[in-house]
Amino acid sequence: MAHLGVAEAGGLAAVTGATGHIGNNLVRSLTTKGWRVRCLVMPGDDLYPLTGLPVAIHRGDVRDEGALAGLCAGVDVVFHLASLVTITPGNSRLLEDINVRGARRVAEACLAGGVRRMVHTSSIHALAEPLPGTVIDEEQPFDPGAIGTAYGRSKARGTLEVLDVARRGLDVVVVCPTGTIGPHDYRPSPLGRLILDYARGSLRAYVDGAYDFVDVRDVTAGMVTASSRGRAGCAYILSGQRLTVREFLACLEELTGLAAPRLKVPSWCAYPAAAAFSAHGRLTGLPPLLTRDTVYTLSSNSHISCARAHRELDYRARPVREAIAAALAWFRDGGMVKTRRPVATPATRGGRVGP
Repeated sequence: MAHLGVAEAGGLAAVTGATGHIGNNLVRSLTTKGWRVRCLVMPGDDLYPLTGLPVAIHRGDVRDEGALAGLCAGVDVVFHLASLVTITPGNSRLLEDINVRGARRVAEACLAGGVRRMVHTSSIHALAEPLPGTVIDEEQPFDPGAIGTAYGRSKARGTLEVLDVARRGLDVVVVCPTGTIGPHDYRPSPLGRLILDYARGSLRAYVDGAYDFVDVRDVTAGMVTASSRGRAGCAYILSGQRLTVREFLACLEELTGLAAPRLKVPSWCAYPAAAAFSAHGRLTGLPPLLTRDTVYTLSSNSHISCARAHRELDYRARPVREAIAAALAWFRDGGMVKTRRPVATPATRGGRVGP
């Protein structure tokens, strides 16, 4: 199918999950490019991440069909990001209601409202994980039965629900980001919390493994381009750079001047340790530093290709060190953390990571 033809600059967009890390960065990108933007914000949710941005606020959530109908009326593109992102066990009912049924409700509202395109934010974890050593790309199906985490299964099911609505005529493009890092991380995100814990000196040990990390600003740029140039019904991986945990910690050591932890939790006790951290989190109400899903993710296949997005969307991702530096600088400027040395944030993009 041909490209949609929606201009990358201008038009009316609606964003669900607008106060989240990716969401508020996307809103910034859209408004900078001249879009008019409606933001779906949950009742009682803090608007601080959207302060000063020229947006229209619609209160409601993805369980409110009336709010979704109003949000989508007359809109060119809906960017659906609202999601429960969790690595903590015991949220299966909420995952189903928000990530699965909520995604379908948004798609149905887009179809009923005559929205020209829906950009659905799925996840790299929604794709079936191939055998170790095999590169993950968009040829992997959205198969809940082949996914090892509850969050990943919920995102796969939600994506399948959206694609089911697409078979009735809704124009949908799916994007699958990896682990996002960068500025405007107000809540903060799981990776933001990791960076804060390190910079505050509270990270005493680490679990070995690897993951793919990407700057949140590169993800949002890819999403905006997907809204106009992506192929209908197509999925695009928006990944960055694969780093081992040791390499990630080395970046933090260099940028903060704080020595990286040397104690490595051996694989044989990582899962029992995760269970203990999760139990402590349930008792205290604080996010656990380590969970079963964390251990699983770090030990699973993280060889990921963004070749399709590079080829069709001209997608590029900057080196992860720049994303980490930008996150640290933003946390520092907000008074959330102090660093022993100034955080160098490149004035230019420098090199970029290819597909």
